Amino acid sequence: MWTISKITLREIITKRIFLITIIMTIVFLALYGTAIYFAGKEAPEMRNAVQSTETFMMQQFVASQLLGVGLYFSSFITALLAIMSSVSSISGEVSSHQIDTWLMRPISRSEFVLGKFFGLAFLMIVYAACLFFSIILLHQGIGVDWMALDFEPLQLIKAVSVFAIQPFVLIAFGLLLSTRMTTLNAGIVAIILYGASFIGGFIEQFGAIIEKASLVNIGIIMSLVFPIDSMYRKMTVFLFDTTDNPLSMAQGGMFTSISTPANIMIWYALLYGAAAVCFSIYSFKNRDV
Repeated sequence: MWTISKITLREIITKRIFLITIIMTIVFLALYGTAIYFAGKEAPEMRNAVQSTETFMMQQFVASQLLGVGLYFSSFITALLAIMSSVSSISGEVSSHQIDTWLMRPISRSEFVLGKFFGLAFLMIVYAACLFFSIILLHQGIGVDWMALDFEPLQLIKAVSVFAIQPFVLIAFGLLLSTRMTTLNAGIVAIILYGASFIGGFIEQFGAIIEKASLVNIGIIMSLVFPIDSMYRKMTVFLFDTTDNPLSMAQGGMFTSISTPANIMIWYALLYGAAAVCFSIYSFKNRDV
């Protein structure tokens, strides 16, 4: 199983898509750092102003919005890479007939699936954590004092832990689709569900603002179907510490959560990913290749 994981890691790293992703990630971080630098530089009047309540709220709002933008697109980049790398993990081997070589060796199908999963999940979790802390460091370091937000170490640990659950679930779900669908079909299904998850999340937040329970329930149902957006929202709650905070909307804006996901959603997402892996094993065992 661990041999499969190592080979999977090597295959993904050596693929052109991974190299392109790394290059585009560096470009994204460079653009984000430039935006943060000039945003902090062009606000001397805010830095020198008397820190009234209104000024403080404005500072918190602008700074958290810019940080939220970086984390939002970081989540998007991580998700796309997780989907693209997982939906071809089994179907690609089958279509190229390389699976025949693997199955001739003394390795069970469950070990093959688990090896693929652990290799991909390890790589994507490390990538997600590195991207998360890169955004935080750029925002806190380049954005000068006016842009910096106060974060406790425990806040960052909780936030990055929940942030890393997103690629975990996406890898597990993509692997499940890959055992039954072609790479193209699996990718389409995964991307549509990913987009629907975030649309459901925005509907839930909008429903919470206008106090429409039906809209909130739609978002909750979508979170149960595909708990990706709920993990992003929970990450923002941990990071911005907006739970039971009357100024949460002013500080986090559209990138925080008005309708806060319950802590049980974290366990639900973990069980969701674990169940997807188990179904992947079952599906692949019963597939005629």
